[in-house]
Amino acid sequence: MAIGAALLFNIKLPINFNSPYKSLDIQDFWRRWHITLSRFLRDYVYIQLGGNKQGSFRTYNNLLATFILGGLWHGAGWTFIFWGFLHGMALVIHRLWKQFSFIMNRYLAWFITFNFVNIAWIFFRAKEWEDAIKVLSGMFDFENIEIDITNKILGGVLIGIILVVFLKNTTENIEKFKLNLISLLIGVMAFVIAFLHLNKISEFLYFNF
Repeated sequence: MAIGAALLFNIKLPINFNSPYKSLDIQDFWRRWHITLSRFLRDYVYIQLGGNKQGSFRTYNNLLATFILGGLWHGAGWTFIFWGFLHGMALVIHRLWKQFSFIMNRYLAWFITFNFVNIAWIFFRAKEWEDAIKVLSGMFDFENIEIDITNKILGGVLIGIILVVFLKNTTENIEKFKLNLISLLIGVMAFVIAFLHLNKISEFLYFNF
């Protein structure tokens, strides 16, 4: 939305998200997720700490420090710090994995990356540490799981995964975009739907930080 709004004023903003949930490892995720923040952390924190130029042990410490600070950037709370720590540790493990030249099936790699990222989001979104633990406990309480195929939430999740994993994102689609009657009708429909929802309040996510 920000990129599109900026283009109306002939301002070109850098791409900030590039299908991060298609990532096959945690390093790939951070190349796709919040790209401008990733570059900032790399250039002004990680590299300034020494990057990977001072041996493996120092590199791992630099990664952890960078992502813990990245967690603090989002908010001054233990949940944000732990979220950053989790991603830092994941990158350390990924580096060790590559160092030993291990190979993983791409579908398994996607599954592990996708689930790790979403589990880590629990700490990112939780208001208190106890809230995060409660959600995690519920997620892994397999004895009380009830699956209803007709459940709207389950259907929405499945549709969301299909859209995110298998379809092209807007940045990729814009290269083939052409103005025609169909795109005009879609644009008009989107405008009408957005206009009808102007009276609904949707708080911007980052107002929480």
